[in-house]
Amino acid sequence: MKYCALDHARMIEKPNHIRFFIFLCLMFFAIPYCFSQTQEQQRDLDNLLILNQNNTKSDSTKLILLTKVYRQYMKMRNFEKVDEYVDETIQLAQKLNLRRYSFNAYYRRGLFNHGFNKYQKAEENYFNAIKEATAWKNLNQVAGCYLSLGALYMEIPDYAKSLEMNQKALDLYQKYGDEGNVADCFTNIAEVYQDLHQQAKALDYLKKALKVYLKEGEKSRGTAVVHLSMGLAYFGASKEEQAKMEIPPNQRLTIALDYFNKSLKGAELIEDDGIVAESIKSIGDVYAEMGDKNLALKSYQKAIQISKTADNKINYSESLYALGDFYKKQKDYDNAVVLLANSIKVAEENKFFDNQKNSAYALSEAYEELGDFDRSLAYYKQYVEIKDQIFNQEKEKEITRQQMRIDFGVKERDYLFRQKITDGELQRQFLLAKQQQQQLKLRKQELAISDRDNDLQRINYLTKKHELENAKKLQKSDSISAQLQSIISNKKISTQEQQIKFDWKVKIFLTVGITLVLLTAVIIFFNQRKTTRLNKIINKQKRELEQLSRVKDRIFSVVSHDMRTPVNSLISFIQMLEEGNIEQDKLNRYAASLKNNLTYTSTMMENLLNWAASQMQGFNPYLEELNVQETTTEVINTLKQHALQKNISVNNHIEEGTFCKADSNMLSLVLRNLISNAIKFTPNEGSVTINAVTVNDELHINVSDTGVGMSPAQISHFNKPGYLGSGVSTLGTNKEKGTGLGLLLCRTFISLMDGEISVNADYKSGSQFVISLKQNKG
Repeated sequence: MKYCALDHARMIEKPNHIRFFIFLCLMFFAIPYCFSQTQEQQRDLDNLLILNQNNTKSDSTKLILLTKVYRQYMKMRNFEKVDEYVDETIQLAQKLNLRRYSFNAYYRRGLFNHGFNKYQKAEENYFNAIKEATAWKNLNQVAGCYLSLGALYMEIPDYAKSLEMNQKALDLYQKYGDEGNVADCFTNIAEVYQDLHQQAKALDYLKKALKVYLKEGEKSRGTAVVHLSMGLAYFGASKEEQAKMEIPPNQRLTIALDYFNKSLKGAELIEDDGIVAESIKSIGDVYAEMGDKNLALKSYQKAIQISKTADNKINYSESLYALGDFYKKQKDYDNAVVLLANSIKVAEENKFFDNQKNSAYALSEAYEELGDFDRSLAYYKQYVEIKDQIFNQEKEKEITRQQMRIDFGVKERDYLFRQKITDGELQRQFLLAKQQQQQLKLRKQELAISDRDNDLQRINYLTKKHELENAKKLQKSDSISAQLQSIISNKKISTQEQQIKFDWKVKIFLTVGITLVLLTAVIIFFNQRKTTRLNKIINKQKRELEQLSRVKDRIFSVVSHDMRTPVNSLISFIQMLEEGNIEQDKLNRYAASLKNNLTYTSTMMENLLNWAASQMQGFNPYLEELNVQETTTEVINTLKQHALQKNISVNNHIEEGTFCKADSNMLSLVLRNLISNAIKFTPNEGSVTINAVTVNDELHINVSDTGVGMSPAQISHFNKPGYLGSGVSTLGTNKEKGTGLGLLLCRTFISLMDGEISVNADYKSGSQFVISLKQNKG
């Protein structure tokens, strides 16, 4: 959400600047007045006109009446009468040398036209107001005009001029120690940098502004606006900008969320529904990127409700789009198209071109997923048309961004610190100017050569024309017979030309017809290919959903049955302990059995929770250079007691200093599941071996055992790319239980770490699982 610098500009009469600002905002942006209010305004205007007509003296009283009249016309949005009475006020004020009134007239008319996006007229009045304030020797009002001009140029946009005007205002306000307006300048300069995607620089200025606004207390609109802008700076920062901000990538969203919540708290205190709605929508954006769908959904819905109640069209349209796009990403296309259609409707009514473009593109994608290709194409055409409308503006912004990246450093140092240009910079400017002169010289030479070519062409043309004239004169001296022969020949030629033209038209007609037939065939061919491809995708998704449904049923079966058994056993065991009538041998057996059940239950819950977390959007690994030997040793230590119960030796043959690119927690869980399975399916006195070898740029970790192995069908099923688990659990060699989710979890986490896992089909003395992970060079 952009905040115009006009929101922060101090008004004409310093003691009443806040009330006047509120009046202007209501006048420019409020909904149309009802009929009774219009009648009341007309009565007030009629009374003022009568008083003005009765006062025939040219004095200060007359100026006061004229000022009230044009301000009343401003309320009624009568541009013609505003100009008439403002001009009359200025003429009388200059005649009486009362510069205060002429300044007020120019400045208020500038604000009036600015509010209705009449930028050229607003600019003209602002500069006239600066002249009057300078003659009046009131530099504080000059600074206010510069601040408003900075806002105007930002809206056009002309970033260079906007920065220049804000810097001029900043110099004057710092000179007079006006901290409030200094903070406004900092905020506006930060907005320029944010629009240029230079978030780190914008953040520096926002921090300066925040120090001033915090002195005003919690009920400060400036504090709420700056907190919101800081949150947007962190949220929209690229990796390069994050490095400049000196924040870790994993803290960007947390910091942004904190600032959005601060902005929301401040906006609620001052009851500013616009900032409240924007803050809540931004909070929803953060939650959506974090993967917290419920909180994101609640935030978007609340933002829509608040902006609709406050009749804030831009926030309402943006909030509708945000929620519609959220539903689209969740594949809830029915709700998505309803919200996006409402968003584009509001945007079209109020000419919010960016929202129109974004909503049209999102609707095109949603209808494509729904299979309604006619509507999808219609909205895509609308998206292209809107994009073409704002292309020149976006192109101008991009050109200005590139220029500002070069010019801002020099301009900023010149305005803020008044430093002299170094000798090296002067030399660079001199060389640049010399290069430009050389380019101009080359351009002049090219134009001269081009002129000479044109002259030569003109001479050739005139020569040929002269030859034709001589030929005509020779033809006139021919005999009558020759003329007749020429006429007959011309007729034959004309007939042949007509025949040629007719044949040419037939060829064109046939070519066009054949082209249309070919195009139609190509379109039909590609539509059939697209339909076939979509059917394949749908069938694949259907199979995946069916498999996931079986996994879900298995989870419910495990949770409902396998969790109930150990819990009931634990309750029975506690009851027996309470009664105290249990022998020590039975107590030991029951305790051992209960321990095994609870160990299985703990492992099951860990796998269930990890698998569920892996299915959440936004569950991403933190890849780092990981010591595989140390990680494997830690996992083996946790399973040592389990192996000792079956006298199984677990051997870690991975050499020290073996590293790969992986997430520590994910790799530990994968190894724990594989080694636990190996122990489970290996008979007593067996062995489990873990080793690692480097193949090209990958590290292959092998988990081998001397157990019962896997059937060819099981190996083939696991090695398929679309493996989603077996859905059933197999008992171990000592009747150990499982959940059936261990291998599915391994496959999911290895895939998240950009690796692969497979079963070695050629391994005959048991099972061997092979994990392939990327290995950092050096």
